Amino acid sequence: MLPIQHFFPKADALVYGCMGLGGSWDQATTSKEQRELSFNAIDAALQANIRFFDHADIYTRGKAEAVFGDYLAAHSGLREQLILQSKCAIRFADPSFVGRYDFSKNYIIESVHQSLQRLQTDYLDILLLHRPDQLMWVDEVAEAFAELKQQGKVKAFGVSNFGWPQLQLLQSALPEPLIANQLQMSLKDLNWLEQNVLTAMPDGAAHHYSYGTVEYCQLNNVQLQAWGSLAQGLFTGGRTPETAAEQATAALVSSLAADYQTSPEAIALAFLLKHPAGIQPVIGTTSPARIAACQKALAVNLSREHWYALYVAARGKALP
Repeated sequence: MLPIQHFFPKADALVYGCMGLGGSWDQATTSKEQRELSFNAIDAALQANIRFFDHADIYTRGKAEAVFGDYLAAHSGLREQLILQSKCAIRFADPSFVGRYDFSKNYIIESVHQSLQRLQTDYLDILLLHRPDQLMWVDEVAEAFAELKQQGKVKAFGVSNFGWPQLQLLQSALPEPLIANQLQMSLKDLNWLEQNVLTAMPDGAAHHYSYGTVEYCQLNNVQLQAWGSLAQGLFTGGRTPETAAEQATAALVSSLAADYQTSPEAIALAFLLKHPAGIQPVIGTTSPARIAACQKALAVNLSREHWYALYVAARGKALP
């Protein structure tokens, strides 16, 4: 399998996550102020040379895609300069049914059609299946992918929140490679590291992360994308650290930012970028200043010692 840059040469090391665009999840419409906030965030991402935008059909109940579509409509010729990725398969609870996942052929295809309408574009560069459907029939998914590909509506496919056995099972039915897997990974969410460090140790049972998924993606050139990559600002001023480990990590991030003459956001993201798996952080802030601060991560190459210092601080105790 080939790396994501083979399919999309414009692929950036950072992805802008659009979950915060369009207003709140409990409002039916986007206000003028929320639209302006969204446009400013997109402007800031573009000014930071980010050209890869991550959506999902459910983000702010469709308003995130819709406001992004309005932005595209207002900027002629921009679409061809971007990589647009969206996700589908999470269905909210309604008066008749509980919340659920849906990999049925008809639902995947209809979800893509609706995303394209909201985004005001003819195609998605990448479609991800958002969370594993326990009633997945891989041949049915393959039929949906084949139809969308044949019609030119989706160029490539991937998944989100999949373990390696689920990836392998789905891949067995597909003629083309799944090119991405989006997972929760950050300096706060360490299970992707802890499960390996604590292999065959009793403490490892508390850090399940679908053992071997990171390595499977490395071996098969499946691009790892990290959602929640800044841990909602826990170590960079967006939230107040509470535990001793969080406080120590925030202090270390601040100290290293001074040492490397960069932003705290850049240090938090550089922790992910340093890993040999080639992790692609997804940043979700709508603050133009923080978006610019995140872009600085591309100029930071943490030393091995500083990387491990951050890891040990975040885990709250020395390595075994």
